[in-house]
Amino acid sequence: MAEPLKDLYNETFIREFGEKVKGVHPSFSTESFVREVIDEHWDERKLKERIRHISITLGKYLPSDYQEALDILYRIDKDCEGFRYLFFPDFVEVHGLNKEDWPLSLDALERFTARSSSEFAIRAFILLDPVLLIEKMKEWTKHDNEHVRRLASEGCRPRLPWGQALPIFKSDPTPVLELLENLKSDPSLYVRKSVANNLNDIARDHPNAVIATAKRWHESGNAQTIWIIRRGCRNLVRQADPEVLSLFGYTDVLNNPTIITNAFLRNEPDSIFIGETSEIHFGFQVHVKDPAKLRIEYTIDFVKANKKTSRKIFLLADRNFTDGERVERVRIHNWKDLTTRRHYTGIHRISLRVNGVEVAETHVKLNAEPSLFIDNIE
Repeated sequence: MAEPLKDLYNETFIREFGEKVKGVHPSFSTESFVREVIDEHWDERKLKERIRHISITLGKYLPSDYQEALDILYRIDKDCEGFRYLFFPDFVEVHGLNKEDWPLSLDALERFTARSSSEFAIRAFILLDPVLLIEKMKEWTKHDNEHVRRLASEGCRPRLPWGQALPIFKSDPTPVLELLENLKSDPSLYVRKSVANNLNDIARDHPNAVIATAKRWHESGNAQTIWIIRRGCRNLVRQADPEVLSLFGYTDVLNNPTIITNAFLRNEPDSIFIGETSEIHFGFQVHVKDPAKLRIEYTIDFVKANKKTSRKIFLLADRNFTDGERVERVRIHNWKDLTTRRHYTGIHRISLRVNGVEVAETHVKLNAEPSLFIDNIE
């Protein structure tokens, strides 16, 4: 089993970091710092709670003058690179939110993001003054360093995982979309992925705004830009939005139902226990004059604890199909509980979709895991 991320922050790491600080700031008490960080509540703290606890404690052992404290961190940050040093930008969020310190704080976040990431810390500043921060982040979109350009996009994502939500941009994404204009053909894949994820976030609340942006960007013909919008519209593609499917060249199956014939779908066996696997058999035939771009998926309406259902989509194929092509395949589906999905008993509906159009369906009965009995042997 993989080590929990929070365990990256252990006593050995905290002590090693303390010695780095002491190397440039001799009055720093490594032992006291370690003792206060690894306190009686340490084991129960989650990942972000440990990061925040380190930031708060570090502030107690560095000079109270914010500029002096940053200068010490600047002297060691070249040797503090990677995920584990997220507490550097978090330190800025904790100790540098006073408005008079913002010039220092924004410079620090720009610097620290190159070695870990300031995408979480910057959000506290955005929430206090979104107009000022958007202007600053527009400057960052033109920075020579790809990490800083990525921060401009990643930091203002309305729904950044693990990060504070930005309600103002969930309500009105216009400032974010304007910022992304500067990054729509960025040479860095690292940056382009962030731009695409930002668009995907916005599409959850404002699909029409993203569709309009995608259409306009698509006209450029720039391969990097088209890559961004294709990835940024991925959930709209999964939702089979007609405009988006048309934009990316998918064949209109909805208005041409004869394209797909002889479709079938069955689950074997049709009654299983939670934790088992089943075989999903599917097939169809294609009838087109020209090659057809088809996205083949199966969906499962998972029964939830309250007996309502939640649909999940699973991709089977996304490619061009030729006239007369016959498809018959089997996909193994695992009904084991996951950290992101728990299974419940009941009838689960399964459907086969082609470009968002259901062409076949079936059902499977999911039963509780059988109890294990141990016979007494006399």
